[in-house]
Amino acid sequence: MASHFFSTITKHSLKPYFLSPPFPQNPVFSLLQKTSPFSTSFLITKTPKKFKKRKKKPSPRTTPIQHPSSFIPHFENLANRDNFFRFLIRSKQFLIKQPEHILRLDDAGKLFRELGFPRGRKVTKFLAKHPLIFEVYRHESNKMWVGFTEFMENLLEEEKKIMGCMELERVKVVRKLLMMSKDKKMALSKIYHCRLLFGVPEDFRDWVLKFPEYFRVVDGEDGSRVLELVKWEPGLAVSALEREFMVDEEKVKRALKFPVKHGKALDLEVDDVRRLNLLNTLPLVSPYSDGWKHELWSLEAEKYRVGIIHEFLSLTLEKKASIHHIVEFKEEFSLTKHTYQMLNKQGRAFYLAGTEMNWVVFLKDGYDDNGNLINKDPQVVFNERLYRYAQMQHPDELCRDSENESNGGNEVSLIEREERVSLGKIR
Repeated sequence: MASHFFSTITKHSLKPYFLSPPFPQNPVFSLLQKTSPFSTSFLITKTPKKFKKRKKKPSPRTTPIQHPSSFIPHFENLANRDNFFRFLIRSKQFLIKQPEHILRLDDAGKLFRELGFPRGRKVTKFLAKHPLIFEVYRHESNKMWVGFTEFMENLLEEEKKIMGCMELERVKVVRKLLMMSKDKKMALSKIYHCRLLFGVPEDFRDWVLKFPEYFRVVDGEDGSRVLELVKWEPGLAVSALEREFMVDEEKVKRALKFPVKHGKALDLEVDDVRRLNLLNTLPLVSPYSDGWKHELWSLEAEKYRVGIIHEFLSLTLEKKASIHHIVEFKEEFSLTKHTYQMLNKQGRAFYLAGTEMNWVVFLKDGYDDNGNLINKDPQVVFNERLYRYAQMQHPDELCRDSENESNGGNEVSLIEREERVSLGKIR
């Protein structure tokens, strides 16, 4: 009887049962349901997560610190130039310290940080970009070595003569740095790390010992070697802003800006706002004073720190410095972690170029409207020549370059040449 019961119940005899009244169906869906005998439940209607394109988050390594609308091209080009020649600059400094100015190629491939090329890349690729500067040769031991070309060795001798001629100027710069510092002393390693900014020689640690009337080397609390100021010189304790103030008072008044907060209800004229702001701006605090004693977040302390950065940049060869170089002297100059915000408010005096992680601050007063240094140090002139030679691919280009120089010629400027190299117009 049970078998008879189950045999009488068929699929067509069952009726749907709803706990509540059924929802009205879309007529289109009901039509498809009636006409299509196949199920579509196996179709994937959403893109699987693994196939979705991930949105790249902006990286501080590549994000410009300035908005494109506020770019000053010649400053941005100078920042890009330093990146372009990073391998050249670091490799030159590293090889100079090696015996006979040579290095095994196998060792060079491992020293990507020291030589300034990306990890995982072949060092030979970067050496080939500068054939007039570097050469690779095989030694009798069948090992490959990297060294300078004979042309580059001659340039290094020329650079050594320039440093000899500018020795007293470099001494003055180091003395002024010590006079600006909080305790009138600095770690030798910090100045050595920033030696290219100021043009001091490679043997800086031994070089300062030649001037015992100005410097004293002592042991620091942590065992490091510290450079100490021997004698204070009042004639050196005058900042670039103070000297400029004697020549062009109005220019200095416009250089920095510390605005006074006031309500809009005052309805002040532009000239009145300028006069009101001058109450805050002047007098400036000398970077050679004891400004570090002011209350940390006071207006006087901020004016002191701005003056420190201004004077620091004025002592550099190219009137610019990377944030990493400035941070080296954070304790000595009593700087805070808000240095970027502080400089960003002084757009008349400074320009920040590069990326958020590695930005460079320029002293605008050191450059003309075309982005050229107003006063070029002989070391800067030498560096520009080196950059020009580093882009040449054949010795014949040296002859053409010397002809252009002798004719006062119309050779392509360095920045224009870099732009063409990036576009592949110059090989």
